[in-house]
Amino acid sequence: MPRIRDATADDAPIIAAIYNESIAARDSTMQLDRVDAATVTEWVEALGQREAILVMVDDGDVVGYGVVKRYSDRGGYCYAAETSVYLRRTHTGAGRGTQLQSALIDRGRAYDYHHLVAKLWAANERSRALHRKFGYTLVGVQQEIGRVEGRWRDVAIMQKILED
Repeated sequence: MPRIRDATADDAPIIAAIYNESIAARDSTMQLDRVDAATVTEWVEALGQREAILVMVDDGDVVGYGVVKRYSDRGGYCYAAETSVYLRRTHTGAGRGTQLQSALIDRGRAYDYHHLVAKLWAANERSRALHRKFGYTLVGVQQEIGRVEGRWRDVAIMQKILED
């Protein structure tokens, strides 16, 4: 059974490798350039008090990670957070994304967030379905907001309100 824990700087190489799989696939992130372990270490070290990178460990290997981070540094948004989930491409379809998303929502509640937002490629139906499973609703689509591989990409904005 996979377990989920907070990421450390030691996880940076594998987090970078997982993210680089999605960057290379050109199907889920607007990030165009590969990231390295040093960049991910900076992410981990820059986390605020109400932010986390969680990793999923299965049989001793990190197979995915999720992020809950402040939506904005502007004070009025202090109860809003953004979440994202990335899995090794060989570990999708087995409920791991569901486990990570559940952990992120739990962490969001623990951090006293009221509103969670996810920004994902509008064409990524698997990600949209995962978020719908948790009660996220589509609030809009930003048309042609990104350009990847010579094609304009739309981004869906989904939100979940955490009940008090």
